[in-house]
Amino acid sequence: MMLALITMAGQAQTKTVTVTGYSPALKDGTLVLAGAGMSGTVVDTVQSGRFAFTLPVEELTVGTLFLEGEGCPDLTFFLMMKPDVTVKLTGTDCLYPLWKVESPIPEQQTLNRITEHCRDVIKELIENEQNKDWDKLDSINMVFMKQEIDILPSLPVDAASLIVLWRISRPLKNMKDFPYMEELKSLEKSFAARAPKGFEDQLAEIHTYIYPPQVLQVGEEAADAELFDIQGNKHRLFDAFANGRYVLLDFWSIGCGPCRLSEPEMREVYGRMKDKLEIIGINQDNLSTWKNNDFSKSIVWKNWNDGKMGSSVASRYCDVGAVPYYVLISPDKRIIWKAVGYQPGYFLGMAESFNCPKQDNSSNLGLVVRHIEANADGTKVSFRYYTKKGYWFRIAKDSYLTANGKKYKLTAADGIKLDVDNFPEVNDFTAKEDYIGEINYSDFALTFEPFDTIPITFDFIEGDVEGAFVIRNVSVN
Repeated sequence: MMLALITMAGQAQTKTVTVTGYSPALKDGTLVLAGAGMSGTVVDTVQSGRFAFTLPVEELTVGTLFLEGEGCPDLTFFLMMKPDVTVKLTGTDCLYPLWKVESPIPEQQTLNRITEHCRDVIKELIENEQNKDWDKLDSINMVFMKQEIDILPSLPVDAASLIVLWRISRPLKNMKDFPYMEELKSLEKSFAARAPKGFEDQLAEIHTYIYPPQVLQVGEEAADAELFDIQGNKHRLFDAFANGRYVLLDFWSIGCGPCRLSEPEMREVYGRMKDKLEIIGINQDNLSTWKNNDFSKSIVWKNWNDGKMGSSVASRYCDVGAVPYYVLISPDKRIIWKAVGYQPGYFLGMAESFNCPKQDNSSNLGLVVRHIEANADGTKVSFRYYTKKGYWFRIAKDSYLTANGKKYKLTAADGIKLDVDNFPEVNDFTAKEDYIGEINYSDFALTFEPFDTIPITFDFIEGDVEGAFVIRNVSVN
């Protein structure tokens, strides 16, 4: 009897939402992905047009649904979830973002009204995605955003309307000349005035997207921030700058593939360079998704969140609202590198640079200046370049150094052919994960015209073309 009581108590503490769906058009084997948050996992497989699943939820939550199968659009569908509630979806086709949603949750009615108001443009988005007519995508998305902005003033301020306002506002950081900015500012002000208590953090995040603070750039001093770990302990960003270490900020999300792809190389470098490097992962998911994910729990460096899906810290450091986004900060709290996206070799190059002349690598951390010989005959700069086995790199014959207000031309190359593909052959790291495999490096040297006067620092510029390698403030001493 005691064992039975303990079992019943454990079951009573597990709160779930149930979601069912049916459409005769769905193909058997269609995957159903869902999550109580912004990312999901496979929760069911369609059979005879039907699917059903339960998810643990502790409170009202904005969840996601995605169907992966023949005829299904590549769109994520927002769905309100709440403990002890069954949500029923039905349709006659595979266009699940337009299906009927039956739910006792009031916030779901808010989403349903938005969907009905925007039905035609959502259908156009689906058709555009299926036809892969990418030239029209931006204009259709703009119409969609305008229709959402038009209906939101007539809706209650709740978790549903706020997630839509958040979705409209979030891309603005990367969008120039948004044509409906004044309407959006008025809408945000109205929401802030009408919102009931409890939505302060969401409103503050939306405000940072509409009125973004100045983003810190390479060369500027870093800004402190308050974050906390999975156990809820508070930390200051600047606390990580102990013992003269560099600090790498890793802005990441659980649903981001490249974020996970970078983890093996980061883990290798973190193990090698613990005395010189601290890594702070700043998660961009909601707290429940972040805390309960197995990958998140396996991270070996600092795994923190600001409780606002990383928005308060990202708004100061990230030029674009995409992940992974990396920021490398020197021991004297100066930003020396920023990048969006992951390229194999980034972190091995970063580790190498810590033992080399001081340098600010503002384009690709995989390329490192290792040694400098400057005399009256010329300036010889030794480099190392890291990348995935089988990948190539090029160095332009138009490369040059800048110092003393002048350009110094490239005169000779050793260990590399200029303006052609070069494939690194020396292995440095082999990951257990097949998708990373081997990361190799090449050593080579470039000789430039002699400096008129030996400078304190110089810049290396790999030609005046877009995407060129650039390494600034290379210390001669």
